[in-house]
Amino acid sequence: MKAIRMHTQGGPELLAYEDVPKPSLQPGDALVRVIATSITKTELTWDETYRDCDGLPRIPTIPGHEFAGIVDAAPQGAGVRVGDAVYALSSFRRNGSAAEFIAIRGADLALKPHSLNFEQAAAVPLAGLTAWQALFDHAQIEKGQRVLIHGAAGGVGTYAVQLARWKGAEVIATAAAKDHNFVRELGASKVIDYTHERFEEKVKDVDVVLDSIGGEVQERSWSVLRRGGILIGIVSPVPADKPTSLGVRGAFFIVEPNRTQLIELGHLIDKGILRVVVGALLPLARAREAFEQGIAGHMRGKIVLQVAAAESAKA
Repeated sequence: MKAIRMHTQGGPELLAYEDVPKPSLQPGDALVRVIATSITKTELTWDETYRDCDGLPRIPTIPGHEFAGIVDAAPQGAGVRVGDAVYALSSFRRNGSAAEFIAIRGADLALKPHSLNFEQAAAVPLAGLTAWQALFDHAQIEKGQRVLIHGAAGGVGTYAVQLARWKGAEVIATAAAKDHNFVRELGASKVIDYTHERFEEKVKDVDVVLDSIGGEVQERSWSVLRRGGILIGIVSPVPADKPTSLGVRGAFFIVEPNRTQLIELGHLIDKGILRVVVGALLPLARAREAFEQGIAGHMRGKIVLQVAAAESAKA
C-alpha cells in the first residue's frame, strides 16, 4: 500500500510517500481502507508519534490519527461490518491513518455521519472529541456559564464554539479579525481580535477557558477566570501551583478514542446542529505541504488528505 512515513523524528521535510506493507492485525483489530485522513499540525513533535504502546521506539512511523474509510475486515462483536462506512480516532501509539489501510481496535470505530462525505468526516474525530472531552468531561459546562475559547477558528475551536453554544453557554472567542463573522456564525456572542486586543482587558469572570494556544496565552488567561472557574489546556500542561494560588482550577488532558462520543457527535452533525469545517483538501502524496500549511497557521478548520476515491474503495 501507499503511505506517508517518517524514518527519523523531525519536521515535514522528512515525510516520505512510499510503498509499505499492509498493517498486521492484533486481536480485536479491524482493517479499514482509508478514504481520507486529517492532519494535526503538532503531531510530528509528539513523543507518541515515535513510540509504541510499551514506550519503545517506533521507526519508521506513519502519522495521522483521525480518518474516515470503509471496513475491510472486522472482528466479531466490533459493532461494525465489512463494507461499513466508518470514522474514528486511532491510538497515538500505533501507526496512523496517512496510508491506504489502517489497523485499529474495532471498538473504536463508529459509523460515519450520513450527511458527511468521507473528506468531511475525516475532519471530525480528533478535533471533535477534544472539544467534547474538554467541555463536557473535564469542564462539565452548564447552561448559562461563560466560556472563553482561544483559537476559535481552528480545528478544535470550531467544534468547541458550537458545542458550548449547543449546551446553552455564553461563548466568548478569540480569533483574527478576518474570522470574526465566521466565528459568530458558529455561535460566539463576542469575538476578540487577538492580534490587536488583549483579551484580559475585554473579558472577566468567565467560568471556563479552553486554551488551545498555550504559552503566554495560558499565563494571561488565569486572570479572566472567576473564583472556582477552570482552565482546560490541550497543548501544554497546567502548572500545579498556579490554579490553587488563584482560587481556580486547571486541567490538562490528551484526547482519547471514544466510540460513544463519536456517535453523539455524528447525531449532532446529521441534525444540522454541528458544522464541519475543512480548511484545505490535498492528496496524500502532498502530506508535506499539508503539514507546512498547518504549521504556518491561520487556517479555518482542519486540513484533510484524500487517500482514495470512495468509489474505488468499494470496488
